[in-house]
Amino acid sequence: MEALLAFGLLIGLILGGMWVQFAVAGAGLFYVWLLKGFAGWKALGIVSWGASNSFTLAAIPLFVLMAEILLGSGLSTRLYNGVAPFVRRLPGGLLHTNIAGSGIFAAISGGSAPTAAAMSTVALPELGRRGYDLRLVSGSLAAGGTLGILIPPSITMIIYATFTETSIARLFAAGLVPGIVLALFYMGFIALRATLNPALAPRDTTRATPRELGAALLDILPFLLLILIVLGSIYGGLATPTEAGAVGVVGAILISAIYGKFSLTLLTGALARTATMSGNILFIVFTSMIFAYATALSQVGEHLVSFLDEANVSRLTFLLVIMVTFAILGCFMEGLGMIAIIVPVIFPALVAMQVDPIWFGVFVVILVELGQLTPPLGVILFVVAGSSDNVTVEDVIMGTLPFFVIIVAFMLLLIAVPQIALFFPSLTLG
Repeated sequence: MEALLAFGLLIGLILGGMWVQFAVAGAGLFYVWLLKGFAGWKALGIVSWGASNSFTLAAIPLFVLMAEILLGSGLSTRLYNGVAPFVRRLPGGLLHTNIAGSGIFAAISGGSAPTAAAMSTVALPELGRRGYDLRLVSGSLAAGGTLGILIPPSITMIIYATFTETSIARLFAAGLVPGIVLALFYMGFIALRATLNPALAPRDTTRATPRELGAALLDILPFLLLILIVLGSIYGGLATPTEAGAVGVVGAILISAIYGKFSLTLLTGALARTATMSGNILFIVFTSMIFAYATALSQVGEHLVSFLDEANVSRLTFLLVIMVTFAILGCFMEGLGMIAIIVPVIFPALVAMQVDPIWFGVFVVILVELGQLTPPLGVILFVVAGSSDNVTVEDVIMGTLPFFVIIVAFMLLLIAVPQIALFFPSLTLG
């Protein structure tokens, strides 16, 4: 009964317009009070210390800073132009650049919003001038942006690892292949759509010269080297994700300096944005730890395990229910909040059902991707729409619908073939 009241209060506060962080904190404090009275609040000091005293969470501001330096230096334009000659002759033309460029930027950004912003500010004006269908353009940018939390390094995976005490290195390895496969699915859909209706994406049949391809490769190479250093050091066991994040920051500074973009103004601006974004993320973690503490006191996870066992609910049914739950909550709650609230409750049931926590981490991240594309709160929809005066949120929503279906289909494939996520971690990390 207490759990229902607490969750009801949480949903009511969010629907009432309260920021998620404060809604979670208020509902969590109310939940603890229902269970233990004011005496239960005495443990909040220990809970808050446990939430903040984490070497794992220190990776978040480092990956955010790495992305902000590259984004603030305007090097996303160079990356976009570097990818374009390699894909422009494919059906769908430069729309493939939206996906491929997003995939590469995702591997250095750690988040979806920076990825979508970086690609949208370059692609929307350029493809609009070339006569591309703006709904398909904006849909591909929104879908490509979601790769930012699936292709490692991923801030969302770090949050999941914090609540489940799973290996970040294994999660990063598990997200790589699904991220690449999902990007290929996006590109396959674009090619099919452009083949059926060539007017949607004017095709450039000009063959790139070796000189042009060489120049394009030089534009991409620094980003690929940075990805190799950051992820390679993690997969090779040479560095923890936090240490790799620090190396990535140094690499981002060097890349921006090589291209003559680095300055004290750039660095201070990136640091300010990093402090704001990281503070927001870590505050969500802090408040969610209060809620997780309350759910632990109430043993709601253990009660869920007993209920599922008595009801003889299958693993597939439970996963489908989780999909629907995340899809509904995604309409009015951002992804980190959903993970922080739902995962501690359902994790004991997942363990009882022998669901691999690494696989489920990838599954949850893709669910968060869906939430980022779900109106009315889907943050990526607004990031893309805000990048151009010629595109409305409605255009982005309509353009995103086919990619939404692709993500759902891919999740069902991931349930049927879990090795898509688990093969690479077992290969690289044993």
